[in-house]
Amino acid sequence: MTTTTHYKPADNLHPIHDLIRHRWSPRAFSSRSVEQEKLDSVFEAARWAASANNMQPWHFIYATNEQPEEHARLTSILFERNAMWAQKAPVLVLVVAKLYEAPGRETVSFYDVGMASGALVTQAVDLGLATHQMGGFDASKAREELNIPEGYVPLTMIAIGYPGHADDLSDDFRERELAPRVRKEQKDFVFQGRWNG
Repeated sequence: MTTTTHYKPADNLHPIHDLIRHRWSPRAFSSRSVEQEKLDSVFEAARWAASANNMQPWHFIYATNEQPEEHARLTSILFERNAMWAQKAPVLVLVVAKLYEAPGRETVSFYDVGMASGALVTQAVDLGLATHQMGGFDASKAREELNIPEGYVPLTMIAIGYPGHADDLSDDFRERELAPRVRKEQKDFVFQGRWNG
């Protein structure tokens, strides 16, 4: 029996939107290609994210399984453990931030790029797509292989596609895929008035 793992809703304690409730990070992806209009839609969602002074520092380099050479290039940037499962995702995206030029505030752009990435993955949920964001990649190799100029920082990679089956994963990945979702309680990260750690 195959197990689709796309629907693994959050066990939320307070009301949240279903798009947030259903967003999670599977490793099992179908080989089915993602339609270009859906890719355009997720990037459009990123385009309209909030941004300091409307600077819009986000940049996305993507490849689909319909361009095997480009897809393989992005896969080669991933650390081996991520590449084992992410190579099967039909779309790989490298997320890049343009550093703000204000002295001492260069990395504020990271926050804005995070907002854009959040919008992208939320839109993907609405379109029936799964996403998995990964910090495990070689940023230096990304700069070299993808011709990223100075002043820009590769931040993360995102696998995008239709949900697959946990049974297609290796044992250790399958176990994580099927495990319940767990989150810290609000009291561990929400403080009123002052830090309470």
